[in-house]
Amino acid sequence: MRAIVPTAKYLLDKGANVILCSHFGRPKGQIIETGKNGRLNPVVPRLTELLGVPVKKLDDTIGDEIEREAKELTESQVLLLENTRFYAGETKNDPALSEGLGKLADYFVMDAFGTAHRAHSSTAGVASHMKLCAAGYLMEKELKYLKGAVDSPNRPLAAIVGGAKVSTKIPVLESLIDKCDVILLGGAMIFTFYKALGYNIGKSMVEEDMTGLASKLMEKAKKKGVELVLPTDVILADAFDANANTKTAKATEIDGDWMGLDIGPESLETFAGHIGKCNTIIFNGPMGVFEIPKFANGTITVAKLLADATTERGAVTIVGGGDSVAAVNQAGLGDKVSHISTGGGASLELLEGKELPGVAALTEV
Repeated sequence: MRAIVPTAKYLLDKGANVILCSHFGRPKGQIIETGKNGRLNPVVPRLTELLGVPVKKLDDTIGDEIEREAKELTESQVLLLENTRFYAGETKNDPALSEGLGKLADYFVMDAFGTAHRAHSSTAGVASHMKLCAAGYLMEKELKYLKGAVDSPNRPLAAIVGGAKVSTKIPVLESLIDKCDVILLGGAMIFTFYKALGYNIGKSMVEEDMTGLASKLMEKAKKKGVELVLPTDVILADAFDANANTKTAKATEIDGDWMGLDIGPESLETFAGHIGKCNTIIFNGPMGVFEIPKFANGTITVAKLLADATTERGAVTIVGGGDSVAAVNQAGLGDKVSHISTGGGASLELLEGKELPGVAALTEV
């Protein structure tokens, strides 16, 4: 909500009426009264506070009554439509829903970067029913940083990629190998790479069917002259638990029933050396199970290294993906990096070089 305030306030200051539409969760076409998939009522008090004007919440998204409410707006007023995903057609880019939304306004401003990778009625379909479709300030900033990082970076360019599964990061890793000078890997995905290298990984998480692909990624990086850096040591635990016993081990010396839940201090020193040389750095995905304090050091340290690179050297640092964003904010460093992306899936697809439907639909970017 905070991120869309500059766009909404600009429009209100110019005398425009603003009709806001968004969604909560995945109600799958059902009307759910409360909770994470429910009505948008809970956001009204905070939106009113942030915008400095009353926000009138409606209990539907399209229809005669909603059209009447829209026509009765005078100047610099705000309407909030109901959860767009109460309509099953929203996620299917249903023409009727798109047309219904299009009847409510003259202009469409897309400021929901987090859903720009989805061709939904409220993100793409509605655009064909408007006089003009423009990117909001948030969207503009996201595109500037993310597209700039991969299309025309100030080199050297580094990507720090973490998370649980290699399978969810395959396209972005393949794309980054074509664009980066160095890629630093962390998170549970590293154990699939270790397995591909023939290491014993104990009880660590692994995607057995992805080991072949991990080998291909390492080979591709080698041929391209890109440094693909795996952690050389890890923090092991005897259980996936906050009270587990822990120890540090070399990546080549994991044994028994131990499982890796974070990257180790030697690896962080190596990462610091690479980060210290790079002028553009992308961080997507945690280095370990950062939700558990004793396995958060890798992620928090990387966040601090990015903050230092930004404030001390003027490096461009971009954080994308829900977990890595949460970790940076948890460390109180959100204002010390260049840009925190509001979109996990959208930021990944943009880094892959894909065209986002919510951007392609705009007439002005």
